[in-house]
Amino acid sequence: MKSLMIATATAIGLLAAVPAGAQTSVTTTTTETTGSITIAPEKRTIIHKQLGTTKPVTIKERVTVGATVPDTVELQSVPETIVSEVPAVKGYRYFVYNGEVVLVDPQTRKVVTIVE
Repeated sequence: MKSLMIATATAIGLLAAVPAGAQTSVTTTTTETTGSITIAPEKRTIIHKQLGTTKPVTIKERVTVGATVPDTVELQSVPETIVSEVPAVKGYRYFVYNGEVVLVDPQTRKVVTIVE
């Protein structure tokens, strides 16, 4: 009889723990580095208006975010006037390709964003 009561108590304890366990959730957040930066649309307009008239670069490679820019492409410094209006571009370099301003991380030469 005593063992039946212990078994029943154990079963009830296990059943009570199951719903509590089912309600417990673990949220894991991971940050994946894509190499891109976010620039608000109105700031993108400023960048394109001021830098889009720079002499364009001709290269054979496809230019996409995350792509590595060849060493033959000369990267220009982003002018301080733009950095003061769009601080997110500080430290990046750029070139113009097909009418778009391409921002590049100068250390890795990876494209971080393309401003159309």
